Amino acid sequence: MSVEEVKEPQQEAEPVAKESELSYRAIVLTGFGGYDKLKVEVKKGVPAPKSGEILVRVKACGLNFADLLVRQGLYERSTASPPLVPGRECSGVVEVIGDDVTNRKVGDNVIVMNREGLWAELVVIPVNHTFLIPEGMSFEEAAVIPVNYVTAYMMIHDIANLQPNQSILIHMAAGGVGIAATQLCKIVKDVTIFGTASAAKHEIIKDYGVTHPIDYSTLDYVEEVRKISPNGVNIVLDSLGGGDTNKGFNLLKPMGKIILYGAANLLTGPKRSPLAMAKIWWNKFSITGLQMLHTNRGVCGFNLGHLEVDQIADVVDKLLSLYKEGKIKPKVDSVWSFDQIGDAMKQMQERKNIGKVILVPEVKKTENTEQAEN
Repeated sequence: MSVEEVKEPQQEAEPVAKESELSYRAIVLTGFGGYDKLKVEVKKGVPAPKSGEILVRVKACGLNFADLLVRQGLYERSTASPPLVPGRECSGVVEVIGDDVTNRKVGDNVIVMNREGLWAELVVIPVNHTFLIPEGMSFEEAAVIPVNYVTAYMMIHDIANLQPNQSILIHMAAGGVGIAATQLCKIVKDVTIFGTASAAKHEIIKDYGVTHPIDYSTLDYVEEVRKISPNGVNIVLDSLGGGDTNKGFNLLKPMGKIILYGAANLLTGPKRSPLAMAKIWWNKFSITGLQMLHTNRGVCGFNLGHLEVDQIADVVDKLLSLYKEGKIKPKVDSVWSFDQIGDAMKQMQERKNIGKVILVPEVKKTENTEQAEN
């Protein structure tokens, strides 16, 4: 063999990596404020998983009310100041496995949850923050599970302990948590469900299981509940805050519970509203232990951001089993590309959604998103 023949392979140029293989896109919150504070940026390099971590190529992300609060600087559980990548839940495909990972393999479809950082094409995440997607579940459906269904399940079963023949009031019953809660209540026998939503959404929430829809924009929901159930309800899921918490507490039957898990009344426009904040403060809910003792009512709070993944892993497993049994079905309202993040947030903040608003890295529109833009 000649010297030239030996050297020939070494002279071949290695293929040049494509720019897309050396970078990825992410939604970045550049500062607190309106929709314009969210930008799609290109991150250089590909993140590498460490021991116990995996690299996931994201296919779908969930949008939540907490993300709207983060954008306005109203969410105290954010671990960093802008610029930061938001996002608490997503789904995707495992691309790289770090050392010591034995329960995931390349090509697995997974659900991912974290406190933030998931609105990106690529994410590195501890393997115990992921769950295998059941057969037949789409990536969009999978991105609904971590926040909406875990929140609804833990409030209804772990905190309120919903029993057959009881009654419940669900605010924002057409939203992501609202529909999840309705489906989970229907699994319990003979539960009466009151749900607030605009009149245009009533038929849909009835289809999902709401017994008595109430148009909160034209009617006093307290009066409407008492017309049907004069003694009130056993459980109130309060996502509103402010004066509505006082109303909800007074609607409880003896041994009833109100569960506070949101402050949607804070969101009155694209930017933080000092007036809304002052109104919430003025109407803040305040109660003593003695008052609860004398009324036999309970007040509970729930914040998914204050729990560790291992505290809710069992709940996710139960929810995925319920999905496989056909007892729950995630409702996707609309699908928006990363570049449409402002429009997606507007869809939720203006209460136009029925179910979950989903973000996807690639440009993708559904009939719902096209209608929302018109």
